[in-house]
Amino acid sequence: MRTQSPDHPDGIYHMHTCYKQSERMPHPEIGAMIAKYLGNPDSDLPSFIRMGSTGNAGSGYLGPRYEPFHLGSDGRLPYFSAPLVTPAVQDRRSELLDFMEQERASRSGAEAFESHRLAEQRALRLMRTRQVFNIDSEWQRAQERYGSTSFGRCCFMARKLIENGVPFVEVGQENYDSHADNFVCHKANMDVLDPAWSGLLTDLAERNLLANTLVVWMGEVGRTPYINNRAGRDHFIRAWTIVLAGGGVRGGQVYGATDRDGREVANDPVSEGDLFATIYTALGINPRVRHFVGARPIWATPEGARALRPLLA
Repeated sequence: MRTQSPDHPDGIYHMHTCYKQSERMPHPEIGAMIAKYLGNPDSDLPSFIRMGSTGNAGSGYLGPRYEPFHLGSDGRLPYFSAPLVTPAVQDRRSELLDFMEQERASRSGAEAFESHRLAEQRALRLMRTRQVFNIDSEWQRAQERYGSTSFGRCCFMARKLIENGVPFVEVGQENYDSHADNFVCHKANMDVLDPAWSGLLTDLAERNLLANTLVVWMGEVGRTPYINNRAGRDHFIRAWTIVLAGGGVRGGQVYGATDRDGREVANDPVSEGDLFATIYTALGINPRVRHFVGARPIWATPEGARALRPLLA
């Protein structure tokens, strides 16, 4: 990868949307795009589920229907997802709320009411699927493969959600910002990441899900190929690495190469737009699909972005 945004907020936005944050346009994250084009609008489960701290853009101009649904950093539902009344009482409350909001919207036409109505409907539908998120009994055994960590539990939850038809799941692992004590930091992180990552891929493969599930392992920036005076590695965007596995991607290959010192991409540099065009193409989404924000056309990937055909199966 050779990318353009070296700091965390900008890099997180750029690597989730393939556009610079400075453009002042509310671009949707990749999860929202996949929810729009690959999600099932009739499903009670959300189409874009996030665990841990990851993206910072949300659904952007695609609107509230494709906003991410957040689980805790341990993959658990938030406390407010538990129903407080019986289904019959909730149905009567919902009917009353629908009537009041329809009356209000017919007079004001405010978009805020539509956003609130969609959020309410999603919450009620989610309550009908709460059993999907209850993995306590299965986790006792699964943690032997995934590792007994919150991140491992989230990766196991991701497999369960994929199995139940959720088209996009994102899991965040933090604490890679090793400007000091890089080796201590990264060795500790690998003890958490390695079993969870391998456990997820193994589980998907054993259930014949990996061929149709694209797994993307990436961050927002790379780290310098040299060590600073605090035994750390700083932000680096000139040459760094991500991993793609599974659906639509031909495994067992490396695309591109750095120079001898890892300071520059010597062959086949890949931009944010190239990465997104490749992911969308692998998933059957047109990477140049066009949306309108008012009268302004906005494309899913920037002009000049290209899918990396050698990577695709």
